Amino acid sequence: MIGIKRLAQHLNVSIGTVSRALNNRPDVSEETRKRVLEAADELGYVANQSGRSLRRGMTGVIAFMMQTGKEINDQGDPFFMSVFDGVQTVLSRHHLDLVVLMCPTDEDAHEYLKRMVSRGVADGFMISHTQRIDPRISYLAERGVPFVALGRSTTDAGHPWLDLDFETMARQSIERLVERGHRRIAIHLMHDDINLGYIFRDTALATMRANGLDPSDALLVPSMPSEPGGYEVARAILAQPDRPTAVVLVNELVTTGLYRGLTEGGYLPGRDIAVIGRDSGQSRYLVPRLTGFRQSLRDLGIALGEALLASMPAYADIYPMGIVRKVWPTELVEGESDALVLPAARPARRARGHAGVTG
Repeated sequence: MIGIKRLAQHLNVSIGTVSRALNNRPDVSEETRKRVLEAADELGYVANQSGRSLRRGMTGVIAFMMQTGKEINDQGDPFFMSVFDGVQTVLSRHHLDLVVLMCPTDEDAHEYLKRMVSRGVADGFMISHTQRIDPRISYLAERGVPFVALGRSTTDAGHPWLDLDFETMARQSIERLVERGHRRIAIHLMHDDINLGYIFRDTALATMRANGLDPSDALLVPSMPSEPGGYEVARAILAQPDRPTAVVLVNELVTTGLYRGLTEGGYLPGRDIAVIGRDSGQSRYLVPRLTGFRQSLRDLGIALGEALLASMPAYADIYPMGIVRKVWPTELVEGESDALVLPAARPARRARGHAGVTG
């Protein structure tokens, strides 16, 4: 492999002539251009990408920011791996590279992002784990940095975003459980201020109310999005004096931990408690088979990549879709984990031995 200086020496022409030929400039004859390109191919010429980036003011890199930490990623996260695959599929069309920025959970996400932007590490950003109020959105918009958010927020800068359909997940889960006689339902939530937790909780409680249930009877159980987090959810359910007869899960990583915690307590999913969660590669091996929601995550990644490029002037003509704001569709895949059906004659509310508990 050689650089442009060696290539120019080999051809006995100026570096400027070689550069103009390689960049298809009109002030170079077709004969010279052909000669340069043939020599470049023969000698294995490799462009100095750093120099090109400086001249163009571009890095050729797109950064995806996510949060990491032992308590979150100890078991790995297949969700993001599938999304990354889709994003890279889009970026590779334009010889762009994807880098993942791993923000530790003990560091302020806003300050971390500011540091990355100030270093000029990327031409555009993808942010995830969007908070209910997210200063990163305002920061990027105010500075004119191209970005797309994986997740909604009440902070609205007119920016592009895509998000999973947590409303449908919550609504269909509660309606399915109510139809099967369940009244006391545990609702799993995220442990922090991430906006999806609010969307899921508010929709679930509103659906309970619409079906004649008292939302105050729901057991709200926050946890880390991990297998140990799911185990803690199971312990919280088993600790109730009048246990919920069903649980709905907002995160896919908690399911295996929940199953273990419940079965250790002699409380079997599908027999003693109905479970509805989110489908993942791991959950497909659980017994009983999980009833859960499935999305095409690779396609979500493709849509995310195209939404970002549509907001960047250099690619807007290729992706003339404007500002993309889309709730990503989901489908319910039926299993046996919610097979528990309560007798139709069972009363909606019991005489209370414990405040806030129903049958």
